[in-house]
Amino acid sequence: MKPYFLDSEYPNAAHEKACFHVIPFPLEETVSYMGGTSQGPHSILEASGQLEKLVDDYSEPGLLGIHTTDAIDCTYTNSIQEVYAKASKLVSRAFEQQSVPVMLGGEHSVTNASIQAISKAYTKEEVGILQFDAHMDLREAYEGSPFSHASVMKRAVEVGIPLYQVGVRNYSSEDLDAREAYKVGHLDAHALDRLKHTKEGYSQVSLPATFPKKLFITFDVDGFDASLMGSTGTPDPGGLFWWDAINLLESLTQGRTIIGCDVVELAPNPLLHHGPYLAAKLAYHLMGLIAKRNGLGEKKVFV
Repeated sequence: MKPYFLDSEYPNAAHEKACFHVIPFPLEETVSYMGGTSQGPHSILEASGQLEKLVDDYSEPGLLGIHTTDAIDCTYTNSIQEVYAKASKLVSRAFEQQSVPVMLGGEHSVTNASIQAISKAYTKEEVGILQFDAHMDLREAYEGSPFSHASVMKRAVEVGIPLYQVGVRNYSSEDLDAREAYKVGHLDAHALDRLKHTKEGYSQVSLPATFPKKLFITFDVDGFDASLMGSTGTPDPGGLFWWDAINLLESLTQGRTIIGCDVVELAPNPLLHHGPYLAAKLAYHLMGLIAKRNGLGEKKVFV
């Protein structure tokens, strides 16, 4: 039997009645260092069975209904766009049902599917992307592919989706040029380190007033520090720890609603189980944050 999210605690809710649509997208097409992202979604679903039902604010987002779809079939005949189209249909279905897509990657290029769905469902600049990542992912193409994990945010900004980046600590001149050209907001890792040690800490952080009120959150797990998250293609020092991420999510989403999210770039190590567990806990915390920000009110069982 295939695992579904938090199957130790809840039934797999019908998609018509579920608040959250978990979409496993095991894509491993353009990884450029260590592989393994194709195993990410399954390992997250398995690890989610070890989570408690309550998140850090003691709420229980699982009672709002979680539907886990079948994993996206990543085979194609002519173009990788065929695979993105399969996933984009499921994201669009969630939007149409006023549910929230929660995509589990897979390499970061899986976000291309959500970008396509957002562009169809919302007007230009109605939704902004809040990106947690060690990298900008703003290259025009990487290793010959415009749909690379290193180019995914370029595909977003070029269709008019505003972008704000958190935790970046690797830079190329091409990325920096694109960031400037598209006026991408950012709190890079070195700036976050200084803020963390001030009296106000991350509570002083907020998105620009002009940034869209509707957010899509994309969280590349290499945004975490390498000592916390080693199960990713490019584990990198100087990153976020758990409470850094949670407090930044809390501050940066104030006054916004969240239309969807993804957790990407997990490449599980069979000898270490903390990576999938961390990714599963993050995904569930995001559901709790979404419930709070979207004003879903009293918890209700949708099964």
